[in-house]
Amino acid sequence: MKRLVFITGPPRVGKTTLLLRAAEELTARGYTLGGMISREILQNGVRVGFEIIDYRSGEKGWLAHIHQPVGPRIGKYRVNLQNLNSIGVNAIQNALKTADGILIDEIGPMELCSKAFREVVQDAIQSEKLIVGTIHFRAQDPLISLTRSRKDAYIVELTSKNGAQLLTLILNKIIKLSKTKVCEG
Repeated sequence: MKRLVFITGPPRVGKTTLLLRAAEELTARGYTLGGMISREILQNGVRVGFEIIDYRSGEKGWLAHIHQPVGPRIGKYRVNLQNLNSIGVNAIQNALKTADGILIDEIGPMELCSKAFREVVQDAIQSEKLIVGTIHFRAQDPLISLTRSRKDAYIVELTSKNGAQLLTLILNKIIKLSKTKVCEG
């Protein structure tokens, strides 16, 4: 059974939006979800950084920002490893302990700067939990390759033209998984 559902696609195509819509459906069906969400932050229409959010608690922090003074550099941004670990990694760890499903947005270059993030994602993937997440479109990394190659992974590519169809496809896949879980539980 495929219990890892990951969305990939080019930047700004709507991966996080699709992930959040899937999360709403799962919550409506009685799933308890936890994990992390990343969102771009715009100032005057220009992206200046990314916010990281604990899906369950709502705690927020900076994942990366153009004015972040320290941290690994990814393009014009510096990654805030402290917030990534204290908010993002902790959100996934808590979901592993207390939730039915885990949201991971995203497995990408910024997040992969953290050793703790890598480890908690591996733990989540090896767990029995449903995982719904996003994977960076072009990033090359052993963790991404491992995730993509798993037999229990369902990876879909979102484009500007297939959003509505893909939402239905993903939701049907997740609903099928959630029915299986309800029947097993």
